[in-house]
Amino acid sequence: MVTDQQQKTSTPERKKTAAQRLWFLHWLMAAGYLVLFTGGIYMADLPREVSYRGSLYTFHKTLGVLVMSLLLARISVLLVVVLHKYRRRLPKTTPHWWRMAALHAALYTFMLLVPLSGYLFSNAYAKDVVIFGTNIVLPPLVGADKALAEIGRSAHFWLSYTFLAFILLHGLDQRKYLRAFLRRSYKAIAKATT
Repeated sequence: MVTDQQQKTSTPERKKTAAQRLWFLHWLMAAGYLVLFTGGIYMADLPREVSYRGSLYTFHKTLGVLVMSLLLARISVLLVVVLHKYRRRLPKTTPHWWRMAALHAALYTFMLLVPLSGYLFSNAYAKDVVIFGTNIVLPPLVGADKALAEIGRSAHFWLSYTFLAFILLHGLDQRKYLRAFLRRSYKAIAKATT
């Protein structure tokens, strides 16, 4: 006679598909960018005298490096998904398809440029990018240069807000999915708390 425990242990776990891994990375990065945006807005107006200001900047920079790393993983998984999806037949290139492709290309470009501009901006101000307060310091991409630092600061600001505008466009385009996702999340939270 097989017990419930034996049945649970003998059932093989389902492997996550590439599309599921892509969705996981999508939402993980979305959460990371949400923290980066809100933290960046908060830090920008923080007086220098605040004791935890340096820790916030270190966390912000580290999270920026983390989302850039996740972007590399996401692009790798995306390539697997796209190659699988279109291995037999290419997509129907309608105007809607081109609009979606352009929007996603812009989003991926901003996912790279925003953290990279912050990295260059820090380097130009002769500030190291230290990973989570450890002794791991990323190598500088540029040397200290006040003029370049001001350009970097401006680029980081404008790229960030332009990226946010594209995220909002993406959200509007996916509003039907977002409503369903929020509804499912609310039901899951309600079920878990009762």
